[in-house]
Amino acid sequence: MSTDKELRELVKQKYSEIALQSKENNQASCCGSSCCSTEVYNIMSDDYSELEGYNADADLGLGCGLPTAFAAIKKGDVVIDLGSGAGNDAFIARAETGETGKVIGIDFTPAMIDKARENAEKLSFHNVEFRQGDIEAMPVSANVADVIVSNCVLNLVPNKAGVFEEIFRVLKPGGHFSISDIVLEGELPAGIQSAAEMYAGCVSGAIQKQDYLGLIDAAGFTAVVIQKQKPIIVPDDILGNYLSAEQIAAFRSSGTGIHSITVYAEKPTEAAACCAPGCCS
Repeated sequence: MSTDKELRELVKQKYSEIALQSKENNQASCCGSSCCSTEVYNIMSDDYSELEGYNADADLGLGCGLPTAFAAIKKGDVVIDLGSGAGNDAFIARAETGETGKVIGIDFTPAMIDKARENAEKLSFHNVEFRQGDIEAMPVSANVADVIVSNCVLNLVPNKAGVFEEIFRVLKPGGHFSISDIVLEGELPAGIQSAAEMYAGCVSGAIQKQDYLGLIDAAGFTAVVIQKQKPIIVPDDILGNYLSAEQIAAFRSSGTGIHSITVYAEKPTEAAACCAPGCCS
């Protein structure tokens, strides 16, 4: 079994390659993994093109939702985008927060950071910056963000609990997040669960939906709401790289579901975080 370090290096390698691929290749695959499908349609992500702030150069077709559309970003907010890629969600967040706000994108792939910075310079955005770093240990001080967004990234991180703890640390009291991610309902076949390429493609790194929501609760968040959920149908020609025809048929009939969810949650204010009378000072 791969170690967490090996999985992180795998993701970094694959997403460095993805930064150089066309959007069409990324959209026809599992979050940009190399197992492209002949069924050319967007497997995971939703259409961003109608949202204010959309920039085609920054859209690599890697997402699985529209978290910025649900994030309730206000003018002047400080927004952090986890796994910012080429900058797509960061630029849409900037349209919401305006010139008086600030957007910080965090990504651990140098090629993505370079691409995002190049896009920001083209757009002359001076209040959008991109920092290289792990989202399990964000290069950001505590209590600085009003809103955190992320699109199809946490499923790539082995230590998901650590990411939610970091999100809690970085958000201001009363701040909130809106995150789109891949989750499961039922067990994936072993051939998919152990496939490295499908890990880099967002599917086999996913965990059970209830476990995912449990990590959010355990980190201390409140007002947890699923804002959107949709099924993800992986085409047979992709599954055929990992499963036999008989295994694919069994998987289709098993009731196992792969879903994209967009989840909202809030960091309590200091008063709301008190566990009992007299616990706050």
